[in-house]
Amino acid sequence: MSLRVDKFIWCVRLSKTRSIATDLVSKGKVKINNEQVKPSKEVKIGDVITIQKNNAFFSYKVLQLLPNRVGAKLITDYVIDVTDPLEIEKYKAYQLAQSAYRSLGTGKPSKKDRRDISDFLDDW
Repeated sequence: MSLRVDKFIWCVRLSKTRSIATDLVSKGKVKINNEQVKPSKEVKIGDVITIQKNNAFFSYKVLQLLPNRVGAKLITDYVIDVTDPLEIEKYKAYQLAQSAYRSLGTGKPSKKDRRDISDFLDDW
């Protein structure tokens, strides 16, 4: 049995949709055994899939292939996370920096805020 890398990423819930998985592979954010691949590349048991998320690289080893998407609890039967702990820390630091970048209620108003302001001004 063989499986395309984009479908495998989607099946083991490393991406939310299949089209997002295909985009990740097409943009060069996914590597198999440290090699750039196309979405049609076949995944084999024992391959290490590396996915770039922002500034960190997450690695997963393929344990088994699967025919379709599985529930979150069953993912450990198919892939194992072999990500370096430093990469996880780097990703957490990035998320923390992004959350501190703009606090809620500051900056440009949202679409709902603009509607509320317009309604308020129309009442005057």
